[in-house]
Amino acid sequence: MGFFNRRNVAADSNTTTATGTHEKPGIFGRRNHGHSAGGGAHAWNSRPTFGQWFKATWLDILTMIIMGAIGLGVYMADPAPSRSFPVTFIDGEVVMPEFAYPMRNEIVPIWAAALMAALIPIAVFLIVQIRVRSFWDVNNATIGLLYSLITAAVFQVFIKWLIGGLRPHFLAACQPSLPEGTETGNGFREIMYDRSICTGEKSEIDDSLESMPSGHTTAAFAGFVFLYLYLNAKLKVFSNYHPAMWKLIAIYAPILGACLIGGALTIDEYHNWYDIAAGAVIGTIMAFSSYRMVYASVWDFRFNHIPLLRHTPFVYGAGPSTSDGFHDALWTRKAGWGTHDGSAWGGAPFDSADGPRGTMAQAAAGAGAAVHGASNGRGTHGGVVREPKHSIDRRPVSGSRMGEHVV
Repeated sequence: MGFFNRRNVAADSNTTTATGTHEKPGIFGRRNHGHSAGGGAHAWNSRPTFGQWFKATWLDILTMIIMGAIGLGVYMADPAPSRSFPVTFIDGEVVMPEFAYPMRNEIVPIWAAALMAALIPIAVFLIVQIRVRSFWDVNNATIGLLYSLITAAVFQVFIKWLIGGLRPHFLAACQPSLPEGTETGNGFREIMYDRSICTGEKSEIDDSLESMPSGHTTAAFAGFVFLYLYLNAKLKVFSNYHPAMWKLIAIYAPILGACLIGGALTIDEYHNWYDIAAGAVIGTIMAFSSYRMVYASVWDFRFNHIPLLRHTPFVYGAGPSTSDGFHDALWTRKAGWGTHDGSAWGGAPFDSADGPRGTMAQAAAGAGAAVHGASNGRGTHGGVVREPKHSIDRRPVSGSRMGEHVV
């Protein structure tokens, strides 16, 4: 079988087979917690060889290169629309002074915004590995961040190119020159013109026609909102215990950074407020979408710290064993988090009705006792005991993650 040949059989429920991983020493190698396969096998969280990792990731890398090249090409292209704009009335009054601000230097250049949105989250991912020590966690976090940044960038450059808008300093960049004493415009009262009357630098005119959405803000929110979701999952701020206040500050620090980058663009007159709002929406949507692609949940505190694997499905609601080696892939150790039994609860996401801690063995034992009592016409207190009901219908699933039936 060749290196890139497709397997003809379904992925094995054992992760070591399904992902081709095996134990490798090093900082991102999974520590042996001594759990058996039925109690959270650590093989799921082991480090693969480079070849195995590349085989699972090469298509993403190729896609990122292609999308990056497309985005760069569109970014460098001349703006597609030919916008009309007013300049002055007959008496010399500026029609739209909101586009007559002076040109200034950017407080935060676009390259700096993009670097901060990428490097600061990656630095945090690596710092978290001091405690998490999971190859797949840092891999998924970094890959997911790149999903968010690249997709958001391509999304916004296409809108800039095909739709665009006037920057607040457009007239200063355009430097319009109108024939004196004549009306040469078009539209109502002939006060509308196009870029043919501009005498400024072509590159500055092109840039001043592509205001919407803000690329700075898109990149900042794509990177820092992703970091916000990652920190929330690792610190378990919105979960089943009362966290310390510093954790709330820690997860919202990236959001503050994104807001400051976007807000600075109103000070240097590079963007209108609606350009910034549009960039924030695009970046946030891409961050949420990308995070959910690489982690088991966005908001569900039981699962949102667990990285998803490429060819093996994550089984929700199988009790603590559903974490399968990722139960300690988080920073906090409060309220039982980080221990095997303190991990995922049973039930579907946001449904904790199945057992006190999702422990299916306890639920099964309770069901067995109930059935036994019912066969005698009595329960533990002399009453008729009915089989426990779950909030959703659960049926046996063959070939589950642990190689056993999940009910």
